Amino acid sequence: MENKETNPVKDLKEKLFMSSKTGMQKISKDEVKKADDFCVEYKKFLDFSRTERDAVEYAVALAEKNGFVEFSPENTYKAGDRVYVNNRGKALMLAVIGKKGVKEGANLSIAHIDSPRIDLKPSPLYEANNLALFKTHYYGGIRKYQWLAMPLALHGVVAKTNGEVVNIRFGDDENEPCLCITDLLPHLAYEQVEKPVKKAWTGEDLNVLVGSRPYDGEDEGELVKLNVMSILNEKYGITEGDFLSAELCLVPTYKTRDVGFDGGLMGGYGHDDKCCAYPALMAAIDTKLPERTAITVLCDKEETGSDGNTGMQSDYLRYFMYDLAKMDGVEGHHAISKSRCLSADVNAAYDPTYASCFEAKNSSYVNEGVVISKYTGHGGKGGTSDASAEFMGEIRTMLEKNDILWQVGELGRVDLGGGGTIAKYVANMNVDVVDLGVPVLSMHAPFELISKVDIYMAYRAFYALFEG
Repeated sequence: MENKETNPVKDLKEKLFMSSKTGMQKISKDEVKKADDFCVEYKKFLDFSRTERDAVEYAVALAEKNGFVEFSPENTYKAGDRVYVNNRGKALMLAVIGKKGVKEGANLSIAHIDSPRIDLKPSPLYEANNLALFKTHYYGGIRKYQWLAMPLALHGVVAKTNGEVVNIRFGDDENEPCLCITDLLPHLAYEQVEKPVKKAWTGEDLNVLVGSRPYDGEDEGELVKLNVMSILNEKYGITEGDFLSAELCLVPTYKTRDVGFDGGLMGGYGHDDKCCAYPALMAAIDTKLPERTAITVLCDKEETGSDGNTGMQSDYLRYFMYDLAKMDGVEGHHAISKSRCLSADVNAAYDPTYASCFEAKNSSYVNEGVVISKYTGHGGKGGTSDASAEFMGEIRTMLEKNDILWQVGELGRVDLGGGGTIAKYVANMNVDVVDLGVPVLSMHAPFELISKVDIYMAYRAFYALFEG
C-alpha cells in the first residue's frame, strides 16, 4: 500500500482557514435540480407580483390554498393552526402557531414586496402637440435612463367616490398596447450626454406616452387626451377626477427569463426584494408544527424608508405579536424581546465589470449561497442595527447544521455609498435580527439578475429558522 506523506502546513490550513471551494463545488447535482425546480414557481410569482398589491393578492391566494385563514383576535388557536393578516392589501403576515406559542418569542422572517418603479402623479393626464402623456413621480432609487424606451404596463387601483375600487392591469398582455417613456435620439443628444448622469435626465422628464389618436368629433382641442380618457372610461368606468384617489404604477411588461447558456441565473423585474419574499412565504407555507410560532412578514414601503402604515416603521407587527401573546397569557413586550428575526433582504453581488466598487474579500457572489449581511448603512455604519456576534454565531450554527450554502457580504466598498434594510426597525423593537438574503446583479435596474441556487438556499435558511 502506498504511504502518502502528510503535509502539516496544508493540514493546518484546512483546519484554520475557510474553505477555498466555490459554492457550486460544495453542493450536489440533486441540490442544483431542487433549486431549478423551486424557481419554476418563483418565476410565476415574480411575473404576477409587479407591485406590493399584486404580491399580496398572489400570496393570500396561495396561503388560503394551503390552509391559512384570516386571523381574528377573538378566536383561540392551537399548535399547527395557520393564520394570516392582510394589512390594507399592501402588506401581509402569515403565522404558523407553534407548540410553545410565543411564550419564548417567535421566529420571524421579514421581506419587503415593493420595488423601485414609476408612479403616476395625482393629476397625470395631459396633451401636448397631439400626443397624450402621463406626468409621473418615481418611487425608490432608480437610475432614470434605464426606464426610457422600454415597454411599460400600468398596475394599481382607482378608488371612486361611490366606494367602488377598480383594479387596473394594463399592458402585460403582448396582444394589447403598452405604454412607454420616450428617449432622445443620439443625433440630437450631444448636449445631453455632456451632462452628469444625475442631471441629464430629471424626474420631470419621465413623461409616459399614452395616446396619439384624436377623439372622432368636432375640433375643440385636447381631442387626443379626450380619446384616452374615453377609452379608460369605457374599460374601467373612471373619469379624470378619479386619478386623484388612485395608486397607479408603471412597471416593465416583460417576463422573467433564464440567463446564460447554462440557465443558471434569472433575469427579471423586482428580484429586490421578492427573491427573498417568495422563499420566506414558501417557508411559512411548508412549516407544519414548529416549536415556536413561525411568522413571515411581507412589508411595503422599504424602498422609500419604511414609513406609512404598511411599512416596517408601522406598529402592525407589534400589535399582532401583542394579540398572540395575550392568547398565551404573557406580556407582549416579553414575547417580542425573546423573538429572533431574519431580515430577508438582498445584497449587491460582486460584479467583475465594476470591480472598483467592491472590496472582493467582503463581497457576496452569485452561486455562493445565501448572504448574511451583519450590517448595512453607510460610511461609519450609519443607519444600521449591526447584528451581535452572539446572534451571528447562532445563525452560522443553524446554516452549517443544515448544510445550507452561505456567505457573508458588505454592500460595496466603504465610503463609496451604502444602503439600508428593515433590520434596524425590527432591532428597535428589541429583537435579535440580521439581514439574510440573495445576492443581486444590476440591483434596482428594471432587469435584475439572481442565481437559482442562491434563492433556493434562502428558502432553506428561512425554513430552518422556522423548524429549528
